[in-house]
Amino acid sequence: MLVLRSLLFQFLFYSLTFVICVTASPGVFLTRKFATKVESFWARAMLGLLKVTVGLDFEVRGREHIPGGPMILASKHQSAWDTIVFAVALRDPVYVLKKQLLHIPVYGWYLYKLDMIAVDRSAGISSMKSMIRQARRVINEGRQHIVIFPEGSRVAPGEREPYQPGVAGLYGMLDVPVVPVALNSGLFWARRKFLKYPGTITLEFLPAIAPGMEREAFMAELEERIETASARLMAEARARFDLPDGS
Repeated sequence: MLVLRSLLFQFLFYSLTFVICVTASPGVFLTRKFATKVESFWARAMLGLLKVTVGLDFEVRGREHIPGGPMILASKHQSAWDTIVFAVALRDPVYVLKKQLLHIPVYGWYLYKLDMIAVDRSAGISSMKSMIRQARRVINEGRQHIVIFPEGSRVAPGEREPYQPGVAGLYGMLDVPVVPVALNSGLFWARRKFLKYPGTITLEFLPAIAPGMEREAFMAELEERIETASARLMAEARARFDLPDGS
């Protein structure tokens, strides 16, 4: 049954995504506001589909820790689910993402229209400057939620990758608070895995880190908060749901 439900979700995920992309493709010539509505609709549709087919729901904790005004949200990254949920959990989020994604037909056009912060990771120091310049611009335009995955790519539950310097660059130059974000999505929707497991993914916004910390102290504090809280959420999920060994 688990295999069939995961197969159904996979089929409907790509089928509905294709239909939405084709149907809404004229929107790339319209306003960013329209593109944002398409993004939100697609994200809600995919999360609803996940709940109906697989029985996988989600909960969001710690909304009281989201301050007013512009901020950086630095999130743990375990699953493709993480790239969907912020369009539902936040208002008009701006993702820091790989520039290569802009080259995907229709999908990439929408990312461009949504005015995401696209970074060429091979460009070295110039990519950092470009990221900071783009982040300042979107903040000046009134957008408040910049989402970045400090590890740079998805990491399996229980594992760690070095936190990349981009988040420290944004923190130091933008002078805005950073909200660490913990989650346990990889236990249910693992990277490069076909099976999706029923249960409830938890995403938790943690208390904000105020601007002004030294770079090394900030990076150590950020990693400690995210990893400690994510480990706690994973332990809760393993105790609460029937998950495979080793997840």
